[in-house]
Amino acid sequence: MKIELNNVEKTFDTFRAVRGVSLEIGSGELVALLGPSGSGKTTILRMVAGLEYADVGTIRFGEQDATDIPVRERGVGFVFQHYALFPHMTVGENIAFGMDVSKVKRTREEIDARVKDLLRLVRLEGLGGRFPAQISGGQRQRVALARALAVDPKVLLLDEPFGALDANVRRDLRRWLREIHEELGITTLFVTHDQEEALDLADRVVILNEGRVVQVGTPEDVCRRPNSAFVTRFLGDAHRLEATVREGRAMIGGLEIPAANVEDGAAEIFVRPADLAWSASGGGLAATVTRVIDRPEGRRLIARLDDGTGIELDVPPETTVRGEDRGVVQIKRASVFSLAQ
Repeated sequence: MKIELNNVEKTFDTFRAVRGVSLEIGSGELVALLGPSGSGKTTILRMVAGLEYADVGTIRFGEQDATDIPVRERGVGFVFQHYALFPHMTVGENIAFGMDVSKVKRTREEIDARVKDLLRLVRLEGLGGRFPAQISGGQRQRVALARALAVDPKVLLLDEPFGALDANVRRDLRRWLREIHEELGITTLFVTHDQEEALDLADRVVILNEGRVVQVGTPEDVCRRPNSAFVTRFLGDAHRLEATVREGRAMIGGLEIPAANVEDGAAEIFVRPADLAWSASGGGLAATVTRVIDRPEGRRLIARLDDGTGIELDVPPETTVRGEDRGVVQIKRASVFSLAQ
């Protein structure tokens, strides 16, 4: 089921939460809405669900105008961050609830068979008779997903589905969710503030800021080709350095960095720790190491450039370097944006 949002806006009192959002989500696609708090992610999800109505614009499910259709008639499955399971019902009863109250009538045998299939799908066979308090947080979130899938939704909506879980459980569940999506092929839209989660799971990522879409693309697109300083800063740690652009080259401390399509004049360069390298000599930005941090996967150098700018960079674990060593920081990759933007 394809979803289209056309110039959608939503205002609460005097606060405009969503500003002219147009977006197309392909049938069977898994799309993440990613952005800082207050960027409009959850409001967009709630409008697609029918829990909020757009003030301006239209929302379409395939060929159907769903803008004003009540939530019960939209055919969506919704999974919340905090499970929203009924504590007095067993796991099996929670999964069956939507089918019990649905307009589509099923026999008890059909409902029981569907619950059994869903317990297998979410890897909770044998736990149908337990109550939510008797299973773990990760298992409760699997039950919430099974309940959403029980009514055969056209669209699956996930609002920070793993936000209440610890990091290891979140990592396992998002891999599992991707497997479920590939098996079922349901059009899925999910909200997260966790960049790693969005990049791991989604076919495409929609980055929002102040109610507007600022970039849409595959995880590779948004990571390797950010279209603005905001996206670059938002997607992980990035150092900002000032530079000057002339004829497609950014000049900084004697270095020249490609800056195609950036207008001449003052500019800013963004580099991540993995975009930098350390050398005892040669071309680069002169620096002094102030601290070395060892990690299982490598070493992190804390350094200070000669102009006083603090900078961090990742180097291979076999790199021989100590605090107070002098050397140069080399830039392997960088994103350059004009300050005139």
